[in-house]
Amino acid sequence: MRHRAVVWRDLLSTSMESIVMSAPLLPEHISHRIAAIYEEIEKQYDVVAKALDFSCTGCPDNCCDSYFLHHTYTEWAYLWQGMAALPAEKKQQFVRRSQEYVQQSQEALARGERPQIMCPLNDDGLCGLYKHRLLICRLHGVPSSMTRPDGQQLLFPGCFRCQEITGAGEDVPRMDRTKIFQQVVQIEMEWLGVKRNVLPKVKMTIAEMIIKGPSQFKHCQV
Repeated sequence: MRHRAVVWRDLLSTSMESIVMSAPLLPEHISHRIAAIYEEIEKQYDVVAKALDFSCTGCPDNCCDSYFLHHTYTEWAYLWQGMAALPAEKKQQFVRRSQEYVQQSQEALARGERPQIMCPLNDDGLCGLYKHRLLICRLHGVPSSMTRPDGQQLLFPGCFRCQEITGAGEDVPRMDRTKIFQQVVQIEMEWLGVKRNVLPKVKMTIAEMIIKGPSQFKHCQV
């Protein structure tokens, strides 16, 4: 197996036209289900944010430079559904930025550093694919919790600004990620079907998802 850095070096040299001309594969009914989950996240997020009197307005930081990895073919395809609707010039701009992002992040990782690079979709502080931003992007900010299948509960403190509000306390309002993740996993399993047993695991940044183009799992032989 080739080293990951070598694989991404090859992808960085891929024709931009072949990337931006690709067609997303996400079925309409799956897209609607993902959109419904995202809408529910926004509702739950707003409830917790209001309870904490928390807002991103005036924050000196930007969470879009956080190094997030994403893990589902469904969200990968949903992201590209948004990309496909953009004008060609904007798609090309995001692809170029993604190529630069991957190059810089690989260099940082090679130095043993966690990358802190602005997301290629960030346009003057706003997400260029806001409607199609992914799960982790939507959850980041307020405190949350999740119960694992083994019953262990995980607590997430939220961003640094939210932690300034809540302090070190554990008894604070939280979003419950459990059902959200369960629903996303269920959709992923239904969509992939038996192919989920042979496909490689997804573990990519948004930039990597953009460079690789729409997920092409349907071409996988089972």
